[in-house]
Amino acid sequence: MPLSLADRFDMSRPQLEALVSDTLKGSDDGELFLEYREQESLVFDNGRLKAGDFSTDQGFGLRCVAGEAIGFAHAGDLSDAALRRAASTVTAIRAGYSGVAAEGPRGTNRKLYGDENPIPQPSFEAKVRLLQDIDSYLRSKDGEVRQVSVSLATQWQVVEILRADGQWLQDVRPLVRLNVSVVAGRGNRQETGSSGAGGRVGFGGFMLNESWEKLADEALRGAKVNLDAVAAPAGTFDIVLGSGWPGVMLHEAVGHGLEGDFNRKKTSAFSGLLGQQVAAKGVTVVDDGTIAERRGSLSIDDEGTPTNRTVLIEDGRLVNYMQDRQNARLMGMEATGNGRRQSYSHAPMPRMTNTMMLAGAHTPDEIIASVKDGIYAVSFNGGQVDITSGKFVFNCTEAYRVRDGKVGEALKGVMLIGNGPDAMHRVSMVGNDLELDAGIGNCGKAGQWVPVGVGQPHLRMDQITVGGTEA
Repeated sequence: MPLSLADRFDMSRPQLEALVSDTLKGSDDGELFLEYREQESLVFDNGRLKAGDFSTDQGFGLRCVAGEAIGFAHAGDLSDAALRRAASTVTAIRAGYSGVAAEGPRGTNRKLYGDENPIPQPSFEAKVRLLQDIDSYLRSKDGEVRQVSVSLATQWQVVEILRADGQWLQDVRPLVRLNVSVVAGRGNRQETGSSGAGGRVGFGGFMLNESWEKLADEALRGAKVNLDAVAAPAGTFDIVLGSGWPGVMLHEAVGHGLEGDFNRKKTSAFSGLLGQQVAAKGVTVVDDGTIAERRGSLSIDDEGTPTNRTVLIEDGRLVNYMQDRQNARLMGMEATGNGRRQSYSHAPMPRMTNTMMLAGAHTPDEIIASVKDGIYAVSFNGGQVDITSGKFVFNCTEAYRVRDGKVGEALKGVMLIGNGPDAMHRVSMVGNDLELDAGIGNCGKAGQWVPVGVGQPHLRMDQITVGGTEA
């Protein structure tokens, strides 16, 4: 465990504690958030190292919460002067306000990942050789490979939180992600396939041939499938969603609408629906930040609350929202450990961790066999969602036509169009093969990006609108 970040200030720990206590006196909540971060990224493209970046950053964010108001100030300077300027700024929001300090988060000794810094080991040279090996492997494997891009991102973050009651909390967070992208060509046609994996782990697993070869083979397979794909039809079809990464659709179309701030402000399609049926029977959705070494997991959130396994939708009924401390207090609910921030220069807000639909009773083969005329969507590259209305558009990167229960030709240009709450009512079969994504997810909200995980089993959704490219 590293030394306390408080030791980097030019003031003593008792002075820090006294200043934070005075700053937050009379407010409802708040904290001093300290952060130190190292980041490294490498990009290998067209047979050579194209980019290599390394950076370090440290700083503090001081937050004071009074009712619905938030006073927040931050600085990259860990000094008495900077912290006192920040304190004078954030206390302005509680002028004339007399709040009751919220009870601090319960303590925990839980550790969901190790402290190992993935940046120094293995060496820079070893990492470059790995990227070069992946590039060479793919180019020698198939004559239709025209371009290979491999990227590696590693991060080591130390956070420390001082609360008004004097409670100190620390978390050390490693993060690794390896991505492979392949362009395959045949004649004048070129298509792309990609694959990736990661998590809050050390780097060692990626150095094993069987690990990176699986990623490389999957990226090449996706590109080759798309080379043979035909234009997708447009219309209304029964849809089968694959397991794992297709959970990104659940994350976007439903998950954001279940975050506490949108529901407190009544700007979510799910506002005011607690206790009501918001999805088909058999649909259970959870957000679980407690899964060891997963990309979206945290031992504590960025307010110091231990993360939880929070059931959001149970058998189709809405039972909870994801909450940070402020929105939970204002809604008369419990904080769920979902207060997250991109860095010390951002205030926390309710964010997802690892969001997934739980398994049901059907096998994937049973689900596909049940479809007379439909589309099997295996992977997505993202989409657009309106939180207020729930409307979404998602682009499929791998999809197939299904006829009479049989998977047929690959399709190109499949777009799924619908409304999140409505689509949840259209789930008619839930598979027994829950799978989490490989550890590649990032989520954006209000200009902040955080790592997340998604997951689901195979499932069938009836009569979803498909935008295609077929003439």
